[in-house]
Amino acid sequence: MFFNPFSALCRYFAPAPPIKRLPDDAVRRLYPRYRWRIMESTFIGYATFYLLRKGNLATVAKEMEEALVYDKADIGLLMAAASISYGVGKFLMGAVSDRSDPRKFMAAGLLISAVCNFVFGWVTGYWIHLTLWTINGFVQGMGWPPCGRSMGHWFSTSERGLTFSIWNTSHNLGGGIAGVLAAWAFATYGGWEYAFFVPGIISAVGAVYLFFRLRDTPQSVGLPPIEEYRQDFPEGAIDRESLERNLTAKELFVDKVLLNQYVWLLAIANFFAYIARYALHDWGPTYLKEVKGASLQEGGLAILVMNFGGIPSTIMLGWISDLAGGRRGMVSALCMIPVVAAYAVILVTPEGYLWVDMTMLAMIGFFIYPVINLIVIAALDVASKKAIGTAAGFIGLFGYLGTAAENYGFGWMVDHYTTLYGEIAAWNMVLYTILACSALAGILLAFTWHARPKA
Repeated sequence: MFFNPFSALCRYFAPAPPIKRLPDDAVRRLYPRYRWRIMESTFIGYATFYLLRKGNLATVAKEMEEALVYDKADIGLLMAAASISYGVGKFLMGAVSDRSDPRKFMAAGLLISAVCNFVFGWVTGYWIHLTLWTINGFVQGMGWPPCGRSMGHWFSTSERGLTFSIWNTSHNLGGGIAGVLAAWAFATYGGWEYAFFVPGIISAVGAVYLFFRLRDTPQSVGLPPIEEYRQDFPEGAIDRESLERNLTAKELFVDKVLLNQYVWLLAIANFFAYIARYALHDWGPTYLKEVKGASLQEGGLAILVMNFGGIPSTIMLGWISDLAGGRRGMVSALCMIPVVAAYAVILVTPEGYLWVDMTMLAMIGFFIYPVINLIVIAALDVASKKAIGTAAGFIGLFGYLGTAAENYGFGWMVDHYTTLYGEIAAWNMVLYTILACSALAGILLAFTWHARPKA
């Protein structure tokens, strides 16, 4: 018999089994409480994942270059390796999460990521850093899928746009705090390594919180499935057996994802949308310091501005997509227009007008984060809640391949073209590339203009 790591992980993180259904009065009393509990724990948990994802490295990248004698291509390769490993991890671990208990699965991922960050700050040596950051990227892929599974099981199709969008702002919160926290840790303790120590300690505590607070499906705590509780379907239309059954690996990977043309279109659009999302999230602090004269604190503030700019719009536009009958593609395509405009303004704004750059970063965040959110909700609409981890992981894989391309590619472009044409011209080439990718994302999303959720 060959060892099957997929089956082994599924057994280790096995879903909590259904228990005897509670009386109707207990169901009415407990269902709202559990729904709040799921929203709260996944929100806080996923925000904590983002303290360890990329914002801390992006904030102190220049300081690491100086302290460790790295160049931008070295930093770019660190980011690119993490992005690729995250995309692979999100896809593979997403399939595991579809057949796992989120309570154990998510807590384990956060704890391992915390350890990786702490050791990253403790050691020196580029290849050790590259290995640790690659591992960190992979286990970061254990964050989104269990959240998607939980939200899909506890919130119904008719409320999906709003509730998923509220939850999805958790990464805006965590991503925004990450930059400020890293800058504060560096300024307070005087070393780049504290930008990894401090978030690592906080996240280890967060892992314990998740283990004790999060729960699996409604059936695992004696409640009916969400479709029955919300009465979204006519009496007798619910196939109770299918709601209880976990999908096989073939059904997850092949039937729900690889043979779904709509998922492929969303995945390719996500490739370019992630470049628009992460380009100045990852390189913004360095760009603002080198071209626009920003300080370390202002560079960290740029990440916060971009992330916090997306909080109100993600909720509002998710709700609007519900009102529009689930037309996530239409809303997403329209959002890409102001993103392109904002990048164009940053390109032509001279040094000395940092407030303009910050305003444009807020505008980018305001419109790009709803797009990232709605692409995943659109995948859930067509792939079902049973395969949300796998579908989101596949789409996320393409997104983080795009991120890896900009991580390494933009670092290489700045290093290479600065020697040929100067620093400002090199950064301008980067911004022209971002503009082109943003436009391509909008065009591809326009092909999903009329798409609606499956019944």
